[in-house]
Amino acid sequence: MQPMQIKALELEQSVFKFLDGVIADYGVYIFMGLVFLLIPFLAWVLSGGLRRKQLNGKPTPHVTAAIGVQIKIGRPTPPPEPFDPFPPLRDPPCCDHDDY
Repeated sequence: MQPMQIKALELEQSVFKFLDGVIADYGVYIFMGLVFLLIPFLAWVLSGGLRRKQLNGKPTPHVTAAIGVQIKIGRPTPPPEPFDPFPPLRDPPCCDHDDY
């Protein structure tokens, strides 16, 4: 290897060690910061931030994004009967005579 390549590898290794230490010490805070930055970014994208503007003077359709949460009030519905793949055997149908 040439001396420049060795210095580049040493620099790369020191940068990776630094990043490893930062992530080990402050990883939770970095994650929380990224989440709080991604929420407004996601809202911007969903509101049309990446959509092209007018093409040839034609207006683009406007779409609004919304999130809905359904809250059920009242008695909960009973759970469905569990499926039994091996139901109990039934008696044979009754007949008026005894010859089988």
